[in-house]
Amino acid sequence: MIRKLLGLVNPDWDHISMTNENKITREWWRVLREGITVKVPFSYEPHNTLNQEFWNQPGDKLDPEIRERLLQIAQDFIDSSQAAGAPLKDITFTGSLANFNYSPFSDVDLHVLFDFSDINDDEELVREYFQAAKSVWNNVHDIDIKGYEVEIYGQHSDDPHVASGLYSVLNDEWIIKPERSNPQIDYKDIQKKAHSIQDQIDRVIEFYENGEYEETINRSDKLKAKIKRLRQAGLDDIGEYSVENLAFKTLRRNGYLGKLSDVKTNAYDNMMSID
Repeated sequence: MIRKLLGLVNPDWDHISMTNENKITREWWRVLREGITVKVPFSYEPHNTLNQEFWNQPGDKLDPEIRERLLQIAQDFIDSSQAAGAPLKDITFTGSLANFNYSPFSDVDLHVLFDFSDINDDEELVREYFQAAKSVWNNVHDIDIKGYEVEIYGQHSDDPHVASGLYSVLNDEWIIKPERSNPQIDYKDIQKKAHSIQDQIDRVIEFYENGEYEETINRSDKLKAKIKRLRQAGLDDIGEYSVENLAFKTLRRNGYLGKLSDVKTNAYDNMMSID
């Protein structure tokens, strides 16, 4: 009824914004948002087998051609970085494609491991460097293996890893071999958690649309940190099937985490521009 009164019979609800053009007041917007549920794209139920395009039977060894390609990608990443020449601890493959919970949204998560102190005495500086190097590499390169995008990371060898599937590409063996489970997945709680975060992202976008660029950047940073903490708490408590982690994956799949990153970038660009 409200939609008809507002003349918005079939709007794209995920993209409605607080602009002068649509004439929706803040109060009406919140009323409308209460009735909108977040769709959880694809099931999070685990498959019965590992992805057979990557893992060979018997023994679930990584496909030799894929392994060789991942080793080459990792080496090229290292050679282009400040870590070239530092002792390499391992190259690992993790994430949902190294587990039973892969989906069309999965990435090939490739990690190169170093003792950061071998690169520089300031380990936090090395960590920040690899964060930047990862972003540059992944933005410049668009590598797909069997239709899945390759994401590469520089990781401290002493950092804990909570994934239940972890494969050494360097040594061609499982470090942690995944076991299929039957988790109890509460999709209503996932929707509720994702909807709450999505609403907070929408509020950050409102600041941008109102021209409050500095506030947009501040709120975006705080919200990103909050989302990261929530996800990590869920991983530490329950693991990959925690409500927090699956809500994070839902928002990544429906594009809302991308919106949060984009609005910060756009706010900075507008703040630095002169007409």
